[in-house]
Amino acid sequence: MLPFEHIIPINKESKTAVYRQIAISVITAIRNGVLKPDYHLPGTRELSKTLGVHRKTVIAAYDELHAQDWITIIPRKYTAVSNRIPILRPQQWNPENPLFSYENNFNLPFKIIDQKIEKPHTVLLPEIVIDDGHPDVRLSPIDDLLKTYRSYTSKRHTIKNANIGTEQGTIRLRKELAQYLSETRGLNIRSENLLITHGAQMSIYLAAQLILGPGSNIIVGSPNYPAANAAFEQTGATLTEVPIDENGIDTETIELICRKKKINAVYVIPHHHYPTTVTLSAARRMKLHELSAAYSFAIIEDDYDYDYHYTSSPYLPLAGSSHQGNIIYTGSFSKILDPSLRIGFMVAPKNFIDQCTALRKIIDVGGDGYMQNALAFLIREGELKRHLKKAKKIYHQRRDFLDILLKEKLSRYISYVRPSGGMAFWIQLSSEYPVHRLLEIPQLKILRADEKLNAFRFGFASMDEKELEKTVDFLKAALDRF
Repeated sequence: MLPFEHIIPINKESKTAVYRQIAISVITAIRNGVLKPDYHLPGTRELSKTLGVHRKTVIAAYDELHAQDWITIIPRKYTAVSNRIPILRPQQWNPENPLFSYENNFNLPFKIIDQKIEKPHTVLLPEIVIDDGHPDVRLSPIDDLLKTYRSYTSKRHTIKNANIGTEQGTIRLRKELAQYLSETRGLNIRSENLLITHGAQMSIYLAAQLILGPGSNIIVGSPNYPAANAAFEQTGATLTEVPIDENGIDTETIELICRKKKINAVYVIPHHHYPTTVTLSAARRMKLHELSAAYSFAIIEDDYDYDYHYTSSPYLPLAGSSHQGNIIYTGSFSKILDPSLRIGFMVAPKNFIDQCTALRKIIDVGGDGYMQNALAFLIREGELKRHLKKAKKIYHQRRDFLDILLKEKLSRYISYVRPSGGMAFWIQLSSEYPVHRLLEIPQLKILRADEKLNAFRFGFASMDEKELEKTVDFLKAALDRF
């Protein structure tokens, strides 16, 4: 008799049902040639006693194996390995082999995207979370959006509309968004100039794939949005970093670089650069337009939080100025409504949008048509503008309140420039207070920190005044202990 207590190890802490563990182990033994065709298996009473499980568990496992044709059951006589299975060469039994196939590594050649992936581990939710500039979902018209969504799933014509043209985005949303962007950002576009994506990151990725490749060059700010850098690096392009100062990306340095080598694209965040929150000056905006025309490079304009300005009217996007179609403009509704609502958009000439749509279909055949049409309804009915007006007022108050807290309680530890808009502060810690010490605190989670610059983003829009004060008090207590 084979040692079934070793052939069938039981892990009662596993999420996999015990009867499934038994069935998987028997299948593994058959595949490995340990259990040969026609081999008689122990009866259910005997095996349950050997494994220390209930007999009904073994019966369920045998029924599962029988249904899959791994074994033959002759009632009241015997249970045997099916004789329709080919004879397999036995393999040496190793008790250290993993129980399940996917506990093995994939040992064939494949591309490594990230060398620094950490092993996931379960941790308690931190007491304090400082995001990098999220909206307050509690203010968002999500209820209205979901109500409209549900209504669209119960009518024949809305069901049909939600399943047509989703690879580029539903025509309803593209028409409403084209009108909205024309009214609010000065973009003279039509629906065919729009691609609806799963967030702005998809737009950046698609643009990078079409513009860049091995041997090409792209200029980015330093510091910059890490996910955008990763998308550009993935193409095989060379990234050239240009300093970001109080006026945004240094266009004089860009011009010097363009004189020395071919630049294919410049990635820029004119409104509230990520992560430092600075705004690109009017002079540098005009200079960047001139350089793009002179040196024939594309501009990838990331306008992730254009809608939030508190002290004055915002500059129009670069894409809102006259140009030759060389600006790829990207934005997102995640910063307006909810980070988990992954609806972004790209604006570009039709021929570029067509190719981005073709590439997008390879990795994602289309978006959520019901959600897109529900969002189109909110835009058409003016609900989005009403929400922005209310949210902008509240976020303005929260920015000013956090500014007061920081000056009163943390001025000896930090320095910063109050942002003119957006949803986050860029906090620079004094050298004697390293940011990595904050990152080591289990009760605190900071979503965007830069250890090299000893700085972090403090998102304020998602917190009310009570939460802001609690967070600042926590930081003060932590820094006092350094």
